[in-house]
Amino acid sequence: MSESDVTRDGVRGGRPGREAVTGAPAGRRRRRRGRGEQPLVPDAEFASYYGTPVLNRPTWKPLDIAGYLYLGGLAGASSLLAAGAELTGRAGLAAPAKAGAAGAVSLSLAALIHDLGRPARFLNMLRVIKPTSPMSVGSWLLAGYAPLTLTAAATEVAGRYRLLGSAATLAAAVLGPAVATYTAVLLSDTAVPAWHEGHRELPFVFAGSAATAASGLALAAAPVAEAGPARRLAVLGAALELGAFRVMRRRMGLAAEPYSQGLPHLLLGAAEALTAGGAVLALRSGRRRGVAVAAGAALLTGSAALRFGVFHAGVASAEDPRYTVVAQRERLRGRGG
Repeated sequence: MSESDVTRDGVRGGRPGREAVTGAPAGRRRRRRGRGEQPLVPDAEFASYYGTPVLNRPTWKPLDIAGYLYLGGLAGASSLLAAGAELTGRAGLAAPAKAGAAGAVSLSLAALIHDLGRPARFLNMLRVIKPTSPMSVGSWLLAGYAPLTLTAAATEVAGRYRLLGSAATLAAAVLGPAVATYTAVLLSDTAVPAWHEGHRELPFVFAGSAATAASGLALAAAPVAEAGPARRLAVLGAALELGAFRVMRRRMGLAAEPYSQGLPHLLLGAAEALTAGGAVLALRSGRRRGVAVAAGAALLTGSAALRFGVFHAGVASAEDPRYTVVAQRERLRGRGG
């Protein structure tokens, strides 16, 4: 371009609006959103690369593992009830409690081994002991607890070796609380949001659920005249289970949402109704055998519904990345504050 190309009106042959303006920001300017305007960028969705979940979905079989959680609680609390009955001379209450503890822990181990695939995998967990691993501690706990309950039940049925049976019953009662609640620690130690975020209250929920299950079995099987401790345990267990579960859900925030949706919501609603109803019936079963059996059935079923509901809620929370991502952001924001 020469000096003759420049005129008073600008560059000769120039096309206004086609040239780049020096100092202007490159790229398209983003207009501000006004009323009724559509966003230029779509809303963020909680997803991960290639459409896969943030967490791997638990591959445990629902019937095996939820049954394992339920039966372990029933066994541990039944051992406590059996020891109390043994010490207070209630033979009619001690016998079904001992049998219930032995049968429940046997079925619990069978469910665990069935989920693992073969017995050798359970035995492999006993090769070492790792105090920081709930699974390792739980495996050793079951390995020591199960023979004690079987010994107590066998001596009760045989009517012989009473001293050995009493010692086994008391030793099983010492391990019983840990057996009833360690599964809550096992679940809380995972990254599954609906389990991990409830780590403070879930052991208390499982302790109350175990107490209602054991008292339900005793009410259904023991003579009414000797079932007084089972009735009191039913009321205390129901109060602990329902109260701790409500506190847990209130504190968990968004991570508690799976407990209120779908199958978990149905199971947990049934569990609450059955447990509360069973506790009321237990109080009114002092002289009525039929009412005691109905109370026992309601408490046993309610405890099972709670364990299955907690299990399915955890699986649902692992499948939705929102429960993982939002919880992580809230924790980071809290640390920053």
